[in-house]
Amino acid sequence: QRQLALRTRVTAKGEFPRTVELNGRIVADPNAGGRVQTLQSGRIDAGPNGLAVLGQRVTKGQILAWLQPAATAIERGSQQSALAELVAQGAVLERRVTRLRQLEGSIPQKDIEQAEIELAAFNKRKAAVSASLGREALLAPVSGVVSAVNASVGQVVDAREVVFEVLDPKRLAVEALAYDPLLIDGLGRASAPVSGGVLDLVVVGVGRSLKEQAMPVLYRVELPKTGELPAVAVGQTLKILAQTRARQSGVAVPIGAVVRNAASESLVWVHESAERFVSRKVTTVPLNGHSVAVTSGLDGGERVVVSGAASLTQIR
Repeated sequence: QRQLALRTRVTAKGEFPRTVELNGRIVADPNAGGRVQTLQSGRIDAGPNGLAVLGQRVTKGQILAWLQPAATAIERGSQQSALAELVAQGAVLERRVTRLRQLEGSIPQKDIEQAEIELAAFNKRKAAVSASLGREALLAPVSGVVSAVNASVGQVVDAREVVFEVLDPKRLAVEALAYDPLLIDGLGRASAPVSGGVLDLVVVGVGRSLKEQAMPVLYRVELPKTGELPAVAVGQTLKILAQTRARQSGVAVPIGAVVRNAASESLVWVHESAERFVSRKVTTVPLNGHSVAVTSGLDGGERVVVSGAASLTQIR
C-alpha cells in the first residue's frame, strides 16, 4: 500500500445539488478588460517607452502608442494658417489687457475684467486648435496585461480599428449557454475542470436574449487562496458543471476515486479488510470539478480508495 501510495476515506450518503453540464468559454471581466480603438485614421508611432508588446504590464492611462492623424497637405496648411492667425490675435489681446491694467483706477474695472475674460476664452480656443494639429495618445483603458497587439510602428490604420486589447489575468469571467430555460432560475455555483486545476465560478447574471438559440449565463471566476489561477486563455472553451436547486441522493467521492476497467465500466475500490481491496461497479453523476456522486454501487460507510485507484486497476 505504501509503494502504491494508496489513500482511503470513509464515505457517507447524503443529499447534494443536482448538476447540469453547460458549454462555455472564457471571456475578460467587463470591468477589468478593454480595447484600445482609434477615433480617426492615421499612422501609428511608438509611445514614450516604445510600442506596447504582448504580455506587457500596463497601468490605466498609460500611453501605449501615438496616432498621427492622417491629413492632406492642403488640410494641414489650412490648420496651420488658422493657428497662426489665432496666435497673432492672441498677442493683440494680451497687449490690450496689459495696457488696461496699467490704467487701473482711471478706467472702469468692468472694462479690465471683460478684457481678461476675452483673453482667457481666446487662449482656450487657440489651445483646442493647436491640439488638433498634434498626435493622439492611445491610452490603456484599465490596468492589466496587453493581450493583443494589432499594429506596428509606421502602420496606417483606419478609424475604429482595434489596436490593443488589455485585460487583468486575475479577473476573468465565463460565458455559458443554457439551452433549457427552466434551469436558469435554479442556477447557483459552478465549476469548470481545466488543465492544471479547477475553476470555481459564481453566477453573475443571465441574459434574456437568445444567443445561438440559448440563454447566455455569465459567471465570475473566483481567485483561489493561492492568488494564482490555472493557465487559461480568453476564448478557451470548457465544460461547466453548474449546480441547480434540485437535490439528489448519493455518496460523494473524489473524481480520482472513480476509474475504468478493461470493459470501460466505472468502478471504485473498496478497502474491505487488511490488504484486501474489492472493486465495485458504480454509476456516477458529476457534482463539481472536484468530486462526483455515486448513485448506485455504494451504500455509504465504506472505506473507498481516493488516491492510487488507477494503480490497483492495473494489478492482475
